[in-house]
Amino acid sequence: MKESKMRIADKLLEKKLKGKGAVLIQGVKWCGKTTPAKHFANSLLYIANPEDVNQNISLADINPSILLAGKTPRLIDEWQIAPKLWDAFRFEVDHRGVEG
Repeated sequence: MKESKMRIADKLLEKKLKGKGAVLIQGVKWCGKTTPAKHFANSLLYIANPEDVNQNISLADINPSILLAGKTPRLIDEWQIAPKLWDAFRFEVDHRGVEG
């Protein structure tokens, strides 16, 4: 993978991840949200992967904990495709019982 330069936003993301249970990165398509986030993630889920998108949407409705499983911080790319996943994620973070 091509190395990217550290940006001010990347340093802010790193700081927020140390003190928060979750960080939401918002912005227009293709502005560079996922690439820098991958540097800080210990696990990754691409919701919109064409091979898995239908399965991921169904799992988000039926048993979102399967999609949330993984080392933290966990990057969930394109979570908005499966909006029920957001509430499950917030619940998980709130009940994790750990700092940050």
